[in-house]
Amino acid sequence: MQTVHVPLDGRAYDIHIGPGLMSEAGALLAPVLKRKRAAIITDATVAPLHLKALTAALARDGIAHSALTLPAGEATKGWAHLSEAVEWLLAERIERNDVVIALGGGVIGDLVGFAAAILRRGVACVQIPTTLLAQVDSSVGGKTAINSPHGKNLIGAFHQPALVLADLSVLDTLTRRDFLAGYGEVAKYGMLGDADFFAWLEQNGPAMARGDVDARAYAVRRSCEMKADIVCRDETEQGDRALLNLGHTFCHALEAATGYSDRLLHGEGVAIGCALAFDLSARLGLCPQEAPSRVAAHLSAMGMKSALRDIPGDLPDADALLDLMAQDKKVIDGRMRYILARDIGTAFVASDVPADAVRAVLSDALAAR
Repeated sequence: MQTVHVPLDGRAYDIHIGPGLMSEAGALLAPVLKRKRAAIITDATVAPLHLKALTAALARDGIAHSALTLPAGEATKGWAHLSEAVEWLLAERIERNDVVIALGGGVIGDLVGFAAAILRRGVACVQIPTTLLAQVDSSVGGKTAINSPHGKNLIGAFHQPALVLADLSVLDTLTRRDFLAGYGEVAKYGMLGDADFFAWLEQNGPAMARGDVDARAYAVRRSCEMKADIVCRDETEQGDRALLNLGHTFCHALEAATGYSDRLLHGEGVAIGCALAFDLSARLGLCPQEAPSRVAAHLSAMGMKSALRDIPGDLPDADALLDLMAQDKKVIDGRMRYILARDIGTAFVASDVPADAVRAVLSDALAAR
């Protein structure tokens, strides 16, 4: 087991990474339990795969527990199921000294984290992410949220977890598509702040996809280290933390355009969004022309979605996509903020990007479909 410590003042926690951690969950949770009581919220996809192992581990250490299973999918991340989760936790008499466990991918982690944030004005939440995307991104950093018809993650709160358990063994249960969607977030870290890590991924990404545990462990640890470092510098996204949204402004608009459906998984949207962000950066003369080509080549080599042409079905025109992008959380004083790049490994926040340049990038990408 490897551990990444997130040293936030008064809200520090550990991210444990390694195979087989689910079976040790009871012992690993012990330091954050004020009394031996936990409530688990999961989804209908994850429950048959991993809930029994988790409850058995808790039982071995004498931790009382109950579980709620919600429907799987992005549509779950809304008011209706948030209300269901909170009312269930209240009915279970979960107190401030208890722990709520989010067992699942990004949807469950975001929704359950938000439920814990608002329950009794704040209950401890333990994240047990079961997807690569959740292990390297959504389970770390305390962003919790649900979606609105107006956009993704527009309703939420910052609520740091008390502990994160990233069991690498559960990644073996992912479909290839789900694993590669998570890989989009891994590659993002190299693109935004570590050129050496991106080069390592170019060499080792295929081994990760084939199941190399050592490669997966390093990639998850390095991603978590980078996110923890940025979160500690800027917990509530007043500055540097926005860098973690590389590709996300495009991504969130594309997710809205596809109805938050399985036409486009979040990590796939991130990968496409990163490619578009590098294309935009190169067109603005901010980064070498070779950078977007290298990004696209690596995503394609991994067998990932990397362009708008890879999204099935119809998409809105460029102006409609720009309207969707205008609902992004990074809009300040009515001005869009984009995460652009000077090269692979060197991202920055820009708020003076000409709308015509963004429209041209989207129009050309749509024309290539």
